[in-house]
Amino acid sequence: MESGDEANDVDVLVIGAGLSGIGTAWHLQHHCPDRSYAILEARETIGGTWDLFRYPGIRSDSDMYTLGYSFEPWTSDKAIADGPSILAYVNMVADKYDIRRRIRFGQRLVAAAFDSASARWTVTIETAEGQGTMTCRWLHMCTGYYDYAQAYLPDFPGRDTYAGTFFHAQFWPEQLDYRGKRVVVIGSGATAVTIVPEMVADGAAQVTMLQRSPTYMVSRPAVDKVANSLRWLLGDKASYSVVRWRNVLMQQAFFQFARRRPQAMKKMIRKGLLKELPPDYEIETHFNPAYNPWDQRLCLVPDADLFAAIRSGKAEVVTDHVERFEPDGILLRSGRELKADVIVAATGLKLQLLGDVAFTVDGETRKLSGAMTYKGMMFGDVPNLSYSFGYTNASWTLKADLTSFYVCRLLNHLAVTGKGIAVPRVQPDVRPVDFLDFSSGYVQRAKDILPVQGDRAPWKLHQNYIRDLRSLKHGKLEDGVMAFSGDTDWKRGRMPPALSLAGAEA
Repeated sequence: MESGDEANDVDVLVIGAGLSGIGTAWHLQHHCPDRSYAILEARETIGGTWDLFRYPGIRSDSDMYTLGYSFEPWTSDKAIADGPSILAYVNMVADKYDIRRRIRFGQRLVAAAFDSASARWTVTIETAEGQGTMTCRWLHMCTGYYDYAQAYLPDFPGRDTYAGTFFHAQFWPEQLDYRGKRVVVIGSGATAVTIVPEMVADGAAQVTMLQRSPTYMVSRPAVDKVANSLRWLLGDKASYSVVRWRNVLMQQAFFQFARRRPQAMKKMIRKGLLKELPPDYEIETHFNPAYNPWDQRLCLVPDADLFAAIRSGKAEVVTDHVERFEPDGILLRSGRELKADVIVAATGLKLQLLGDVAFTVDGETRKLSGAMTYKGMMFGDVPNLSYSFGYTNASWTLKADLTSFYVCRLLNHLAVTGKGIAVPRVQPDVRPVDFLDFSSGYVQRAKDILPVQGDRAPWKLHQNYIRDLRSLKHGKLEDGVMAFSGDTDWKRGRMPPALSLAGAEA
């Protein structure tokens, strides 16, 4: 770790060295080269989610042409990539652009206090040696949206009586050997859909996916042959831009079709299932959710691997409720017993807002739960604080890239105008609505800790990349809501005449 006053006072402090944090660092270096910055990472490695999760088959549930960075082409053959490949990509970017040296590992942000007189945050940092402080002019949170230390685990009756191996998928045991064993995976989301076929392929005797209710699932090839052909014809950068935009437009069209014509979308999904599942399979029981498509996130099944595992007879989907755990497995509400040597709870995440940091502004505590969000990246009446939160209906990085770009616009505007503070002022006539329009359990459980959005721009979340691109790239900074004030002593930058996103958005 660096030492001295200069090392402990930076223009921008980024929290988190995962996919979003490394991307933000590139934007700062590219668009705000005169600004000093540092990244605090609570863990000892880069990668966030892609380093934390170690369950079998861990992979993206979005294509890498949109989950990848706008400025760094994804060049692997697989568009639906495995976790280690994504982690290698993030590390490659950190090294290629000399970002790693800016990261301070093993440092967890626990509190942040803003002082309007100095236009600075004083942050409290927890390390293995104790606590320390540093200051910054701007604080950008890239901490993700879930708790790394805890996961959601229902209180299953009789769990302590179970004699086999039981754990949550977020904390997969490193030395677990499940070859030749009977496994029950509780859950029906992306984690369960990934784990089940991978365990079958890796030698488990029988794997049962136990779900309370079905999830919509669609199959897609892991390898994008068109994208690979274009890369051969056009080169990495040009083909990446073309495929990225193609996929963005396809994602938006698919989502809008699902919302506007849910019954037609249901028929389309069912038609795909009929092609993949055995004849006379009980689709109505196991793959027919009670909600409409995209009321919750759809599950991607790359190369139809889950369906192939079902056809093989080594994987089974059971739709029922847990009555209780027993010494040798699970008793279901229907009376059926599932014998299991290993039980994996893929029961979801525990959401956490901005790493559970305590924020104060001029000595006043600011609770961000229930706070109004501005453009899905700042909070009303909270100065010089931004956060990265991706899309629920598309790749996370699409919104993270736009957010980082907009932060750079704000930083350069502050430097050019000689101001030290940017704060969106809450408008009293804006009606608050739920932050996420999603019926998923992990969202509903976390309603009391989430912020809110407004019923109109710039407080409304569009969940639409095209609209956000216009707003965050070309929208006015001085929009009547964002207020600029205070003097600053940071270097006066020059606002680039045509500041634009690199790569696909240029």
